[in-house]
Amino acid sequence: MQRSILITGCSSGIGQDAAHGLRALGWRVFATCRQEQDCERLRGEGLESFALDYADEASIADAVTEVQSRTPTLDALFNNGAFACPGAVEDLPRGALRAIFEVNLFGYHDLTRRLIPMMRAQGHGRIVNCSSILGLVAARWRGAYVATKFAMEGLTDVLRIEMQGTGIEVILIEPGPITSSIRKNAIPHFERWIDWRASARSAEYAALRHRLYENRGPDTFELPASAVTAALIRALDAPRPRYYVTTPTYLMGFARRVLSSRALDWLIAKG
Repeated sequence: MQRSILITGCSSGIGQDAAHGLRALGWRVFATCRQEQDCERLRGEGLESFALDYADEASIADAVTEVQSRTPTLDALFNNGAFACPGAVEDLPRGALRAIFEVNLFGYHDLTRRLIPMMRAQGHGRIVNCSSILGLVAARWRGAYVATKFAMEGLTDVLRIEMQGTGIEVILIEPGPITSSIRKNAIPHFERWIDWRASARSAEYAALRHRLYENRGPDTFELPASAVTAALIRALDAPRPRYYVTTPTYLMGFARRVLSSRALDWLIAKG
């Protein structure tokens, strides 16, 4: 029988590549996006697509209802959509953290728990959460994003333990640098929330602003979104609880296990 999967954040990058990649392998893909215009474009590309906005509880509920109206079973969920709000931790207002947690954590959780009853009823399912190398280690200027990914990894680990014996597998994918629009999409959040001119670190923001606004080409070790799709394909059939993607993730995963906190801080600070 044809297997089905719901994928979020399909307007570009990882989600878009995963949607097309799995459809090519015979999966029935429900490819969701935050904006209807992106859904319309994906429908023109042959995908089943409808809106799902992690920041909007009603949008999540409507998307789940849409899935249930189209299929009696759902074999997998790939939680992928997320955004970044760069800035020094001391400059992050409460509202910035609230906004990013609504999408990067609370939205994942809300969608997941609404679909678990469907998977329980059918006796199987895969929940795959897209984390990051920044769910393993910290990085300067990325405190808000790091906080959401650390929290999401903890919640995912607990859910995996709690789902033992239900037939529902819970898996993390942890990419490092991947070609995507996340840096460009972070600019409006930076401009909305970070008053860098008034910051005690205003002079230090030059490097961050250069990174945000200048097209510097790919990062070192950057891989295309298809590298995450390849990990997702394995995760949908293999029982491993986590998958690293890109060399930096393997290096930082190893470093976190073997180095002291002080040594790891030194290594990360060195870049």
